[in-house]
Amino acid sequence: MDIIVSTKRQKQTDKPYKGIRMRKWGKWVAEVREPNKRSRIWLGSYSSPLAAARAYDTAMFYLRGPTARLNFPEYLIGQEQLLDISTAAIRKRATEVGARVDAIETSRRPPLQRSNVSDIKPDLNEYPEPEDESETV
Repeated sequence: MDIIVSTKRQKQTDKPYKGIRMRKWGKWVAEVREPNKRSRIWLGSYSSPLAAARAYDTAMFYLRGPTARLNFPEYLIGQEQLLDISTAAIRKRATEVGARVDAIETSRRPPLQRSNVSDIKPDLNEYPEPEDESETV
């Protein structure tokens, strides 16, 4: 019983925000279920969990209104009037927000440290030289 409880807690800590999950290869994805339907609205994949959570919040706000349980309710204050909009429009607005946040988050990250090995760029127009004297003909 303790093992099941600890795995549930571990999964909750792995997922920092509601409505998102991490793929095996490291991308964060978001999707929401349409109200009263079995179908889902795909909101995209992002490099940061914050961007995926913001896309989720945008979609939930347009689906459920101001009473929706959001990750960041303070960011949706002052949004335009809620209209009965299509799932395509919801997807478009959510992915726009997610992409914008993802771009900001990506620009804030420090550039990758390059090692000396990756700095060596071979000339692809040059014929390779044999490593061993015995290979010369």
